Amino acid sequence: MGAADPPSRSSSPGELEIIRLIRQTVERSPSERVETGIGDDTAVLLPQPGARLLATTDLIVEDVHFRRAWASPFDIGWKAMAVNLSDIAGKGGHPLWALVGLALPAPADPVEVEALYEGMRRAGEPHGVAIVGGDTSVSPRGWFVNVTLLGEHLGVPRLRSAAKPGDAVAVTGTLGRSAAGLAALEAGRARLGAVRPDTIEAVTTAHLRPTARVAEGRWLGAAAAVHAMMDCSDGLATDLAHICRESGVGARVELDRLPVDPAAREVAGALGADALSWATSGGEDFELLLTCDRAAVHALSDGLGRVTGTALTVVGEIEALAKGVTFLGAGGLRVAIPAGYEHFSG
Repeated sequence: MGAADPPSRSSSPGELEIIRLIRQTVERSPSERVETGIGDDTAVLLPQPGARLLATTDLIVEDVHFRRAWASPFDIGWKAMAVNLSDIAGKGGHPLWALVGLALPAPADPVEVEALYEGMRRAGEPHGVAIVGGDTSVSPRGWFVNVTLLGEHLGVPRLRSAAKPGDAVAVTGTLGRSAAGLAALEAGRARLGAVRPDTIEAVTTAHLRPTARVAEGRWLGAAAAVHAMMDCSDGLATDLAHICRESGVGARVELDRLPVDPAAREVAGALGADALSWATSGGEDFELLLTCDRAAVHALSDGLGRVTGTALTVVGEIEALAKGVTFLGAGGLRVAIPAGYEHFSG
């Protein structure tokens, strides 16, 4: 399959109309780096000489990653693009081109399809992303949206495998807000009691329309003091374990240093939940998780805040001898923290 032409089988008029609608929607964000986009069976792109090509893909599935009971088609499209933007951000790269695979039950509603692609377009537009093709199919059950995002890096991408003993472990922004948003959506307004409307709006928006830290990733990715970096999508416990495993190191995290989101704490209080658990294992915060020279922490924090307005918080340290992640609570005692979400875990 190529850029966005229908499958080789004979296409129904409905599918052709859907493809025309998709093309009309995504071409609202033209790109000078696209020589041929939707309309041929393969997109023709113009990479920058000397750049490293970055490629990532994420599949989001109805009733696994989103529920249409509370996620609009625009929300679903936004999130499908944002989760991929976050992966490119985690490498310090520049996202450029997206290919979208879409499967919907028949009959497809053109209004919903347009809103879905508009959500993707609007999420990618601030970063210069162009949707250059993909594929469409009927689904036997539920919505499936798969985005493949291509980007570039003019220097050295920050990989999971580059953490060094003695590095500080740091995260951007705050943690736990998306998990709080999911809990709020599942609970419903009546169970949230005195939680302020603006707090509910903040956490549910974080879950439905997450913000990828693209500018932050590019700034941090250009700093020599930053060694390993990735986006924090599956939860701090799981994602820091990925860095440790790929780098052959261990990590120590002090729980009282975690930047737990204040809105998440408010929602947790109303629901009798644990905001710290959301921050360590809730997932889908799409902040950046990185390791860096300890001596450079203050300069990195000041610079990132000045350029992007985003905070950088040190939460722990990389260790040479230990393997995996150790979480420390009050008095330096070890605390068992569950891993984040894992597919096929049963």
